[in-house]
Amino acid sequence: MSQIFAPPAVVDADLSGRVEQFRLRQRIPGLSVAVLRPGGATTVAGGFGDLTAGAPVTPDTRFPWFSMTKVATATAAMTLVDQGRLDPDAPVSEVLDGSRTGGWRFDPTARQLMNHTAGLPNPFPLRWIEVSGEPPDRAARLRADLVRRSRPTRPPGGPAAYSNLGFLVLAEVISRVSGRPFEDYLRAAVLEPLGMRATGFEHVAGAATATGYVRVPAPFGPLLRIVLPSGVIGERSGDLVALRQFRVIGAGYGGLIGPVADAARLVGLHLADGRAGRRQILTPGSARSMRNIRYPGRRFDLGLGWFRPVAARSAQPAFVEHWGTGGGFHHVMRLYPDRGVGVVAMANTTHGYDHEALMHQALA
Repeated sequence: MSQIFAPPAVVDADLSGRVEQFRLRQRIPGLSVAVLRPGGATTVAGGFGDLTAGAPVTPDTRFPWFSMTKVATATAAMTLVDQGRLDPDAPVSEVLDGSRTGGWRFDPTARQLMNHTAGLPNPFPLRWIEVSGEPPDRAARLRADLVRRSRPTRPPGGPAAYSNLGFLVLAEVISRVSGRPFEDYLRAAVLEPLGMRATGFEHVAGAATATGYVRVPAPFGPLLRIVLPSGVIGERSGDLVALRQFRVIGAGYGGLIGPVADAARLVGLHLADGRAGRRQILTPGSARSMRNIRYPGRRFDLGLGWFRPVAARSAQPAFVEHWGTGGGFHHVMRLYPDRGVGVVAMANTTHGYDHEALMHQALA
């Protein structure tokens, strides 16, 4: 089902009450939700973006997106496919040289990078963040380390296996094909046409930005300082430890920072088969191919940017989604294409919550 994109602007009091009860039951510090339906869109928010300051979460509060960024990155890649500038089934070695990949060469395609069948590993990205104010040389070293890790471990084209590094390579492909830095191209091709003006790859001074929280009993607090980069640990509020403001190193797989209201615009684009208002950002065929879940994996079955948990293969109504999880945050972006409904939930907690129950609340 296709719908014309409508930016979220209306607050639904009934939905707000149900989401607030859910937030309290799940012990989530702050939660922001957008629901898109064929007749329009609603946003609700509750709790706190920062417990110490008592700052409330609103639909305009910015959150690090983490892996929900992959949907935007794949969308940017497909705009190049639609323009005839990127062949999704040609080896990326035709585009990238050794200087962009740490010296190794291999032959997955852009499609295989997007559907996670490229044969790349997925090392745990615990330290792939840059604390705000850190010297830029550390960020450069981190990027170089990510490139060195992006070496294939199996031939491309096999079973799907989720890989952040695949989208690191895809971002390099987009940069090389477009002739622009990846961040600049994604902004021009996706963010600006959709009116996602509050979303980008940097923190904005003065903008309301959620603080991430990790639920850790006091005796285990010192462990966080061992496993997380220096300077990221903030103040404690009860059993919650705050994380200081940071950004993800590796923009293409997890670098966006923005509010739920902007994330809903991206969801609206895909519900409308690539159309936003009067603009066709993606061809309908490309938008539909992205949510065509046809590559089986162990935990997730994959499309191009979108996925579905294996356990949900027979779910009704059928859906596709992407999660965004990382230090201090847990998000879900979901489409119900047959119903023309989309839901985005953004929360400042590392602790996983029952997002299936939240989706039912949003659909009620």
